[in-house]
Amino acid sequence: MPQDSSGVLPAAVLFDMDGTLVDTEPYWMRAEHEIVAEHGASWTHEDALGAVGQALITTGRMLHDAGVPLEPTEIVTLLVDRVNEQLREAVPWRSGVLELLADLRAAQVPCAIVTMSYRSQAQVVADGAPAGTFRYLVTGDEVTHGKPHPEPYLVAAGLLGVRAEDCVAIEDSGPGITSALASGARTLGVPNEVPVPPRPGLSRAASLKQVDLEVLGRIVSGEVVDLLG
Repeated sequence: MPQDSSGVLPAAVLFDMDGTLVDTEPYWMRAEHEIVAEHGASWTHEDALGAVGQALITTGRMLHDAGVPLEPTEIVTLLVDRVNEQLREAVPWRSGVLELLADLRAAQVPCAIVTMSYRSQAQVVADGAPAGTFRYLVTGDEVTHGKPHPEPYLVAAGLLGVRAEDCVAIEDSGPGITSALASGARTLGVPNEVPVPPRPGLSRAASLKQVDLEVLGRIVSGEVVDLLG
């Protein structure tokens, strides 16, 4: 394995997508509010924050319970279509993401996307990065148990042929962080729409602009790094 200045690199880096790689949470919230408005239901900003990081079918059930008179699966299809339309117009990369991905490519550290979004969306995002950036996509429509269950991260590590414990997972939401920690992956929380409070074993950063190979090496070695200040 290539070495950075500290002599340690993760076996892989596993990236959540919405809110971590790309700032798509506003896209989701816009789609949710549009669907609710079209059906005369009620959906507050707090409701939208409660859906952040959840499996899409959970969000579909939440919108159904809020008064949208469609089946949760039908709601999910509408959400996915509307967010995909916005993604095709622009992929909103979060600050520091493309620079970190370039460093990981140069160091030959494999990366995967681990998201509760569906493959059609994850593919749009992956296609917006340089070719070969992401070895695998693990998506919400292709796992049995979504986040906060550990399955998505365990599947990603298995596809890459590494132990989850030797990977760094990067997340922005509570359900995602729970999933990553439960898988055994060293976990870094980077807040976006919702705060990332401290947890045992959780590293934190205010932005991926603060994160480089040296920081990832420290995290995968077992150090809890807190750059939130």
